[in-house]
Amino acid sequence: MGDKPLRVLVCGDVEGKINVLFNRVTSIEKKSGKFDLLLCVGEFFAPSPAAEAEWEKYRSGVKRAPIHTYILGAASQETLKYFPSSDGCELAENITYLGRRGVFVGASGLQVAYVSGREGKQEPAPAHCFSPKDITSLVAPLVGSSKFKGVDILLTSQWPRGVWHYGNNPVHVHLFVLIGGLCAPVILTHPFLDLVRNHMVLQESAQHVSRFIALASVGNLTKKKYLYAFNIVPLKSMDSSELVKQPQDVTENPYRKPAKENQKDRAAPVAPEEPASQFFFDLGKKPQAGQGPGRKRHSDADRLAQHKQPRKPPQPTGPCWFCLASPEVEKHLVVSIGTHCYMALAKGGLTPDHVLVLPVGHYQSVVDLGAEVVAELERYKGAVKEFYRSRGCRCVIFERNYRSQHLQLQVVPVPLDKCATEDIKEAFVVQAQEQQMELLEIPEHTDLKQIAQPGTPYFYVELDTGEKLFHRIKKNFPLQFGREVLASEAVLNIPTRADWRECKSSQEEEAALAQTFRQAFVPFDFSLLD
Repeated sequence: MGDKPLRVLVCGDVEGKINVLFNRVTSIEKKSGKFDLLLCVGEFFAPSPAAEAEWEKYRSGVKRAPIHTYILGAASQETLKYFPSSDGCELAENITYLGRRGVFVGASGLQVAYVSGREGKQEPAPAHCFSPKDITSLVAPLVGSSKFKGVDILLTSQWPRGVWHYGNNPVHVHLFVLIGGLCAPVILTHPFLDLVRNHMVLQESAQHVSRFIALASVGNLTKKKYLYAFNIVPLKSMDSSELVKQPQDVTENPYRKPAKENQKDRAAPVAPEEPASQFFFDLGKKPQAGQGPGRKRHSDADRLAQHKQPRKPPQPTGPCWFCLASPEVEKHLVVSIGTHCYMALAKGGLTPDHVLVLPVGHYQSVVDLGAEVVAELERYKGAVKEFYRSRGCRCVIFERNYRSQHLQLQVVPVPLDKCATEDIKEAFVVQAQEQQMELLEIPEHTDLKQIAQPGTPYFYVELDTGEKLFHRIKKNFPLQFGREVLASEAVLNIPTRADWRECKSSQEEEAALAQTFRQAFVPFDFSLLD
């Protein structure tokens, strides 16, 4: 594929903090290079006198947006005054109002569908709302065309109803029937990114996946992620084989829930819903000649130019507690989510800052990972090491690839005043000898893939000096060995915490610990900056 990907930034509600937004964009571009455009969802303006004065500098030309910026229309009665009566126009240099609804097509062929405002409960809807008629007017010309393949990006100011199924459960979410089939990049809790499969496996032809992106408001006090960057090749320029590739961390379509479940989720239905159909992916119509089995919904960052993985990782044979898309994963423990990996507090951790670094998709061990996943895993390891160092601790990392189906990289802080690194190393070696295990030291720059093939059971330790210890497991390996060494009198001196099952806390306590860690880790969390 020879087409050069576009570099896109998208942000959550700006709410009048225009200087904060553009200062951040400028800083990012200095580090990462220029982006092609910035898309803003939610409320761009605010009604306060300070916000009006700030906007006036851009409107009059005193200040200039550093990037081509596209915004949605008013989401409240108070901000209507900023928008002209005309539907879609340039409000200031480099700042364009898209309009109430429609499809913007860039010079590259990128198609951005959008719906401004909030869901209205009357017809005609107020100027800051949309109605069922607006949705129909947007969708009908698209899906009615025999050449329609989907749109690249969809922008709305509200979450679609049910999108959090199979993902993180946000709190205080309003439910909206009209946009139940549209992906909405917008705000609520922490960053929420889920890949969605648009076909039924083994029952329908493969379709491209979609990604739902939720972002916080600009300059929020809790420092939640409000800017998201990605590369994208317009759908019209992609080969069919590239388009239908399925990432490992994809979830089922959240809009295919049974009608009874959907009925429970409704807050205040505005119009009857057809449970078998969704906008941009029509499951209720039979394919016409020359078309696939179903109409496709939009997708964005997941139709990028993708690097080939060396091999498809094995799928879980049963419920997996660590696949991020799995219903079993305990997401209240998650403290950071990257593109390929995520970080969570260890359940029954040795210390309050004991964390796990795990791949988002299903991989059994480090030696199974592709280059991109390994690269992000290393970034997380580096970030946690810096975090621990700032707290006067050294870092110990270990992995047990034995009787486990999902990679868990255990990362444990050890206070500098507890013991030296050589003492930690000696503790591992001595306890291994006591249990008649051979723990070998391997060269610092040795890649595990050089000494262990995929599927090989092993135990691995990495110390903060870069020293590495390796044991090839043959049989009867003690499952708590890594914890037992670190909990021993020679290291942390907390022997009662050697077994995680004896260290359980309530979900409320775990959530509070995760929140405390998440806030403290913000300055080191590269996933909030990328």
